[in-house]
Amino acid sequence: MIRPANPADGEAICSVYNYYIENSIASFETIPLTAVEMENRICEIITGYPYLVWEDDGEINGYAYASKWRERSAYRYSAGTSVYVRNGFQGRGIGKKLMVRLLEEVRKTDIHSLIAGIALPNDRSAALHESLAFKKVAHFTEIGYKFGKWIDVGNWELLLK
Repeated sequence: MIRPANPADGEAICSVYNYYIENSIASFETIPLTAVEMENRICEIITGYPYLVWEDDGEINGYAYASKWRERSAYRYSAGTSVYVRNGFQGRGIGKKLMVRLLEEVRKTDIHSLIAGIALPNDRSAALHESLAFKKVAHFTEIGYKFGKWIDVGNWELLLK
């Protein structure tokens, strides 16, 4: 089931996200988050953007949200997107269902463009976004450094209106 996230989901969302911090280049964070840190992030995001969780029998196994793209006022009609699925639950359609619902929710707002930054290589995430009509618009070479190696990032964009 997909439902809106709330701050009480912080610990469960950490259990999904911290795997990627510790074991993957999908997140450029390097230090696992605490439940309180995640609760604060959730509070900040849900004041202006949709934040959704995928819940199975009381366990959160994925989440997706939109968030502020950049600080400057002229960017106010653009948002970034993020989607994460619990390790071991990939390939079940959870990410796509979350993103489809996220797009439905974002379309109810004034947001005009969405940007997904994807650490590369990540064929699964690129394919997910392209299946939802996101187009690759940028490729940054060796922009991040994690696990002793340089990492590229691609940006995918979707114009909504």
